[in-house]
Amino acid sequence: MTLAEAYARFNSGEVIPPNDPAFSVVFPIVGETLRLIGKLNASGDIGEARQILSQILDQEVHESTTVFPPFTTNFGRFTTIGKNVFINHGCSFLDLGGITIEDNVLIGPQVKLVTENHPLDPATRKGLITKPIVIKQNAWIGAGATILPGVTIGENSVVAAGAVVSKDVPDNTVVGGIPAKFLKHID
Repeated sequence: MTLAEAYARFNSGEVIPPNDPAFSVVFPIVGETLRLIGKLNASGDIGEARQILSQILDQEVHESTTVFPPFTTNFGRFTTIGKNVFINHGCSFLDLGGITIEDNVLIGPQVKLVTENHPLDPATRKGLITKPIVIKQNAWIGAGATILPGVTIGENSVVAAGAVVSKDVPDNTVVGGIPAKFLKHID
């Protein structure tokens, strides 16, 4: 199984059991990701942190993008990051379901992007259900917010600090709370 096939499997909408062949493709990469995360978080240089993040994602992170350590991800290869993105301290990305961050996005400290969930049924609970997260251009994710699987944050939208977002956020809106609810439109 290739990495592309594993990605398709994780995004099938089905429960992926722990013995699924897709896991045998991602587990060796997880080990390398953990090693590189250690290097990234030990770095005191923004440019070096960006270069290490590029290795984790297996794609070039544009020089206009900044990530402040510490930063964690469990995999990395299913995340894409646009230009002029700012990722503040202490963010955590669980990306087996896929994370897309478009241009000009601001991500506050301690934000969690979680594309992975487990079934409720105890018999299959060790399996994974994954859904992608998309953060559209010019969005701002406030400090300590959590974005859950399958959510799209619309263009120019703002997620208030501490919010837990379980549903799509339309363009040009502000949401907040637990669960996040519409607060106002942005003109």
